Amino acid sequence: MGTKLNYIAGEWVPALSGATREITNPANGEVIAVVAEGDVADARAAIAAAKKSFYDTGEWRRMDVQVRADIMFKVASLMEEAADELARLDTIDNGKPLREAEGDVDDAIHCFRYYAGYITKPAGETYDVNTNFGDMHSYTVHEPTGVCAQITPWNYPLLMAAWKLAPALAAGNSVVFKPSTLTPLSTIKLFEIFEAAGIPAGAANLVMGGGPTVGAELAANPDVDMVTFTGSTEVGRSIMTAAAGNIKKIGLELGGKSPNVIFADADLTGAVEWAMIGIFFNQGEVCSAGSRIIIEESFKDEFVQALVKKAAAMTIGDPLDNPDMGPLISESHMNRVLGYIQQGIDEGATVAYGGKRLTDGDLAAGYYVQPTIFTDCTSDMTIVREEIFGPVVTIQTFTTEQEAIALANDTIYGLAGAVFTADITRALRVIKEIRAGITWVNCYNPTYNEAPWGGYKQSGIGRELGKYGLEEYQEVKQININLSPGAVGWYEN
Repeated sequence: MGTKLNYIAGEWVPALSGATREITNPANGEVIAVVAEGDVADARAAIAAAKKSFYDTGEWRRMDVQVRADIMFKVASLMEEAADELARLDTIDNGKPLREAEGDVDDAIHCFRYYAGYITKPAGETYDVNTNFGDMHSYTVHEPTGVCAQITPWNYPLLMAAWKLAPALAAGNSVVFKPSTLTPLSTIKLFEIFEAAGIPAGAANLVMGGGPTVGAELAANPDVDMVTFTGSTEVGRSIMTAAAGNIKKIGLELGGKSPNVIFADADLTGAVEWAMIGIFFNQGEVCSAGSRIIIEESFKDEFVQALVKKAAAMTIGDPLDNPDMGPLISESHMNRVLGYIQQGIDEGATVAYGGKRLTDGDLAAGYYVQPTIFTDCTSDMTIVREEIFGPVVTIQTFTTEQEAIALANDTIYGLAGAVFTADITRALRVIKEIRAGITWVNCYNPTYNEAPWGGYKQSGIGRELGKYGLEEYQEVKQININLSPGAVGWYEN
């Protein structure tokens, strides 16, 4: 098993210290790869390569936009050719069911195609301005930000990479990318595709290593013009602090404790299935998971009975076999989730279903947790207030619309939320009051490359995807031209 390397300045290189890290399959604990484990020195080497690429050679930044778009389209085509491999890598690396990984790959391919097409479209504006200083023409252009550092989590390894890399590269930036230490394999394959597609040396750099070393250096280094991060709110705060050193741009997509508000007139079958998707998709390891069900009191018993029945029928096992749920990402994370479950019990919540680790047969070697449903929850409970990042949902009840809105907004987070009701007027009224960046009516989780993604409050800063995702990685320059050169008589009084 050869060591998979960092990619810096167009070369595949080991960590400068020679350190490596084993990557394990969460389904069975087996080692599936050995990768370079970079540190501060490797991060600085990659930053230097990106800086040289952007400010000195400028090959990618100055490239004709149609040529750059053609390379981005080639990346997408090569990803399509490697789709099966990319999906399998995410499945054995992360633990998500294979069909979910296949969906991620498809979305990632379309993300590169979306931005490849977007950058060839008109951008900028012209302005009619006053004539105090003569006959002036004013207009704006969009330019790349510069050296962009990007840090992604382990729950969507390839897709989160695409959400960040596609717009940043399309805009003409040079990037330094750090994947999660737990799930780097599909990203390594993606950088192999970048090399094959012809992205110039130094424009895209990959450094694997820990958050306290590589991640901290990317956030603090003064030669980095922008840092983007997806992950916990706690780490997001530390990145904001570090980025203040040179006032670099930041983009943060952080935690969530998202409300799923269900009224009694909602379609029962649809509401249950979408609630399942909202909390059990990707084992609940989703920042936007609908982890707080807030349901009208009169509808609660019928809904919970149906939800428990569906949860009990879920298949759980090796993600390559396409069960409903695979394992959690690691033993430590599994224990963290189980700790929250125990805390919920200790604080008085009722386990309507689940709550235990699964250890039967082959499951014993992996990190499997039952889908877990808590009832009798109150807003002061830890399981209601803190992000669990696992297949655990809490259920609270309301009797009035205003109570539902108050419960929904009773959180430090504001990433996502949903409303289920047959009354479209009420749906629009309530969804407008929910303080969250991504919301749904009578569904949960659909995401599109064309629409923005990001949160309110402590769920982050900025937006990904759509035109907003490209603008995150651009600066806007104002250009003013005097069309009547010569003196304007300002000092001729």
